[in-house]
Amino acid sequence: MATNRIIPPAHEQLMPEEAPDTQPTEKELAKQEKRKLNTVLHAGAVAQIVVAAAVVLTICYVAKLVLITLLVSILFAFMLEPVVNLLERIRVPRSAGAFLAVLLLLAATYGASYFLYARAVSFVHELPKYSEKIRGLVAHVRQQTNELTKTTQQVMPPQQNNGKKPMPVTVENQGAPGLISAKLGAVTEVVLTLIFVPFLVYFMLSWQEHARTKSVQLFRPEYRSTAYVTIGHISLMMKSFIAGNFVIGLFMSICSAVIFGLLGLPYFYFLGFISGFLSLMPYLGIALAMIPPLAAGMGALSDTRLIIVAATVLGLHLLAMNVLYPKVLGSRLQLNPLVVTISLLIWGFIWGAMGLILAVPIMGAVKIICDHVTPLRPIGEWMGE
Repeated sequence: MATNRIIPPAHEQLMPEEAPDTQPTEKELAKQEKRKLNTVLHAGAVAQIVVAAAVVLTICYVAKLVLITLLVSILFAFMLEPVVNLLERIRVPRSAGAFLAVLLLLAATYGASYFLYARAVSFVHELPKYSEKIRGLVAHVRQQTNELTKTTQQVMPPQQNNGKKPMPVTVENQGAPGLISAKLGAVTEVVLTLIFVPFLVYFMLSWQEHARTKSVQLFRPEYRSTAYVTIGHISLMMKSFIAGNFVIGLFMSICSAVIFGLLGLPYFYFLGFISGFLSLMPYLGIALAMIPPLAAGMGALSDTRLIIVAATVLGLHLLAMNVLYPKVLGSRLQLNPLVVTISLLIWGFIWGAMGLILAVPIMGAVKIICDHVTPLRPIGEWMGE
């Protein structure tokens, strides 16, 4: 028996093209796979950058003496390059010009050391004249400290031991010979390493073009142009950093010496020079720059003049950091204060005082590299102002 089948109207029939399709197409699947692959590659790149940064910092900590010597030599080479270029213009061979520039550096270092040492010795010999006032100030501070201790004991009485005997403490003496030999070993390493500085500076100056050309050729041909431009920008940044710091330090030294002389501070020219250049150190410079003039004026100046000395150092430091530095070095460094602070913390921990001096040019070079390497440009933008 035939069955009757109801056929819907033609306009209600679903054509194969119009049938609902909940399955993703091949194009959408390809897009999803591409997004997943990009996510994995991005995570892998970030992990590689973090691991590479950790390895580099570890190497910097282990080999700090060698790296500090290399970086100090590079700074001296940039300082002496104008001298070598000037000698080259008057037809002096570059090797001979580099040799003369290194001799000039050694002579200037010896002269400055002799001058500073002589003034420091004279300053130390003059200190006993002011010993009475210094002792009076120390005694006053000690009296205030004792009164504060007594007040604290009255407010917070010491706790009772409840009959318990104090635990004995044993102090072990490691012996003076071992300590002396360890310190002599460290000093010997530093001296032997610093002996290499003049030789490194000489070869960096005499083989500068060779080193730059061969360094660029280490990269693949398509990246050599970018590498050459990057090295050129780092060179300009270093020259600007050295010249700017010297000009700012000289200006602050002259201003400090003039004001200290008007106030009657002994050895004002020596103390002004020291204070002016110490003030260039970021953040810690203000404290370091105040110590020499305040220590010298403690026995020779009144309290009002000591306050003027401290205000002078503070005012010059603020002027240098907020006005002179942005005008002279801002266009070359372009580092935001957060990056500068973090770099000072990291490099100060790794290399100590030399890390505080070298932190800013190192991070300036890192930013320039990040700006010229496409995958690292977001990091360069984050480091910028």
